[in-house]
Amino acid sequence: MTDKQTLTDEDRWQIALTKDRRFDGVFVTGVHSTGIYCRPSCPARAPKRENVRFYADCASAEAAGLRACKRCAPDQQSREEGAVMLALRTLREAEETVSLEQLGHLTDYSPTHFQRIFTRAVGLSPAAYQRALKRERAEQALGEGGSVTQAIYTGGYGAPSRFYEHRKDSGISASDWKDGGKGRTIHWAEIDTTLGSMLVAATETGVCCLSFGEGEEDLRARFPRAELVEADEDFRALFDRVAAVVEHPSMATTSNIPLDVKGTAFQQRCWEALRRIPAGETRSYGEQAAMLGNPKASRAVGSANGANNIAVLIPCHRVIAADGGLGGYAYGTDIKAELLRRERGE
Repeated sequence: MTDKQTLTDEDRWQIALTKDRRFDGVFVTGVHSTGIYCRPSCPARAPKRENVRFYADCASAEAAGLRACKRCAPDQQSREEGAVMLALRTLREAEETVSLEQLGHLTDYSPTHFQRIFTRAVGLSPAAYQRALKRERAEQALGEGGSVTQAIYTGGYGAPSRFYEHRKDSGISASDWKDGGKGRTIHWAEIDTTLGSMLVAATETGVCCLSFGEGEEDLRARFPRAELVEADEDFRALFDRVAAVVEHPSMATTSNIPLDVKGTAFQQRCWEALRRIPAGETRSYGEQAAMLGNPKASRAVGSANGANNIAVLIPCHRVIAADGGLGGYAYGTDIKAELLRRERGE
């Protein structure tokens, strides 16, 4: 990956030709024959190279006499980012549910347009983000030794029924948080793949673990109080679908394999951001943090990725070091490199 800190004009030109949206906000492309400037990802037809100049930001382009492209609206990007950050801060500090209409009024966008902006940046709708925040607060209260009832109200739920409804949606119960899977049945199998031995496990809701080079004891360490059962024919059919995705990882985010994911609100946002990275592409931790609206949170993003129990289906292998190197991977960089190679069709 090109280092954003050392881009040359030739790098920027190639980025503009490939319309790489990872560099939106890093620079703008000025087209002096038309008098406009664009985001690198602008879908308009590429201009002639001799008519193009590159600028660090919108203000620099406008100082050179250019106006913003109406198609890709580069001047709106900073405003959108500011609106999302304001909304995130408001939602985290709110004691009651904040409606979409209230967020629209706060950010000076129409509610429907702001929902699109927020969902694109965060990976969750405002309503889903608020539900995730409630679950995170309840999880923290349970982890501190409180009762389930106390945790429900600490999380901000108006009634227990709302808490259990949200937990049903996510596939993880309150007892899972507190008791390491107590009361849950997890079906598992070890499967030979071209990447080596794969451990895959699932509840009735969906896949809860996918790892390489691990076995039953490792699964028990993840879910120490769950009942572990070797997979029967029904679960084997699901696991065959999982194995097919491992052999062809570009299918990871389009396979519709159900997942049973446990995580805090922030972890869920990170994992959703991973699933939005197109197959065959990579991001640095900083770029993934920027996708979440907080470019300075790269270290926290790295920790969240490391807590991912479901390799490939939640494709943390698509995140690499800032210098373009592979970086780390829980199951070894050889497997990471091979997954990326397969996604690129090499």
